[in-house]
Formats: sequence, C-alpha cells, structure tokens
Amino acid sequence: MRKVVAAAFVSLDGVIQGPGMPTEDPTGGFRFGGWLWPHSDDVNGGWVGELFAEPFDLLLGRKTYEIFAAYWPFMPEEHPVAAPFNRVTKYVATRTGAPMTWANSVALTDAAADVARLKQQDGPTLLTQGSGDLLQTLMAEGLIDEFRVMTYPVILGRGKRLFGERAAPTSLTLTRTAVSPKGATLSVYEPAGPVQTGSFGSLEPNPLETARQARMKREG
Repeated sequence: MRKVVAAAFVSLDGVIQGPGMPTEDPTGGFRFGGWLWPHSDDVNGGWVGELFAEPFDLLLGRKTYEIFAAYWPFMPEEHPVAAPFNRVTKYVATRTGAPMTWANSVALTDAAADVARLKQQDGPTLLTQGSGDLLQTLMAEGLIDEFRVMTYPVILGRGKRLFGERAAPTSLTLTRTAVSPKGATLSVYEPAGPVQTGSFGSLEPNPLETARQARMKREG
C-alpha cells in the first residue's frame, strides 16, 4: 500500500499560499509571495532534501501543477529538485480537462476516489506540495497518512490556509520535531484517531456559571 504524505511550508498563522516567489500565486489579492525565502537556511533546506531522497510520486492540485509545470521542466536537469520532479509521475486532481503538458502527468477526475484507489496499489509515497484545495478534500476523507509541516516565523494575516473547515477532526501524534537556526520548525505528525475531549473542572457549576452556559446556548 502507498502512503500519502502532505508536506507544507506554512506561516505561523497557517498560510501556505505563494511561499516560493512573488508571482507564484497572487490570487485573492495576496501580496506576500516569496515569504519563505528570508527564513531559509541550510537546515530547513536539508528537511526539503529529505522529502525527495526516498522514492515518491507527486500528488498535486491543478493550480499547483500549473505553477510547477511552467517552472521545473525549464530548470537545469542537474538541479537537485528539478531532476526528480521531472522524472516522477505527477497525479493531478483536475475537473477542467486542461492538457497535461508536463511529462509523466496523469489526470485524476475524482480526487477522493482516485487517491483512495492509488493508496491500495504498490508504489512509492504520494507526496503533496502546495495544492490547498486538494488537501482539504484529502483531509475531509481521512486519506493523509503523514503531515510534514515546516512552519516559519512570519504572520501573513490572509491567504490560503493548510487547515480549513473541511478538515476532518483528528488527533495527531508528533513523531519528529526540529528547529532551524532562523527559527523555522519541522513537525512530523501521524493521524491518531478521533479527537479526545475532557475537562479540568470538577465542581458542580455555581449559579453564575449556569447562567453563563445558558446565555452561550442562546447566543449560539
């Protein structure tokens, strides 16, 4: 069986939009394209290198695919990222029927069903990059086996976020963490079942607390 690994560059407030360069994704009036660059160093560069050191195929949403397809095939083949990206299979979630111009690209017209089918097959890890809309679908269906989140010390305020309202409530287990010299953190998580809840309170609610709870219910 194949694993789905969601790898993401994330701001401290959860934004994943346009980390690479100013022209990458300005949709929605996003003004901070290229926000990752000032916070990069050899350590978090090594984290990225680890992602591509093991066999993988790419699993991409259409918009991220179009960004990559207009960039990576035109980089020198000896580039450490371009070489594997150009070689591997690219599975692309798309409903538009747009042409797949990048070599070794395969369209997925029903992302949830198609990814579930791919996971049942033998083969390398299915690695996501960017692809915010696709990630929401995968999370809603519980199809992600590992989150590899690289969080950078910047607050962007607005933009496309890693975790949206469609994400299925899930507990996570932290399996690895590291910090770079410039303050980025690597956190690797695996799903750990349903969200557990509890309470620090042990006393019966007093009249003030009872009234507060009733007011909260009325206010919705």
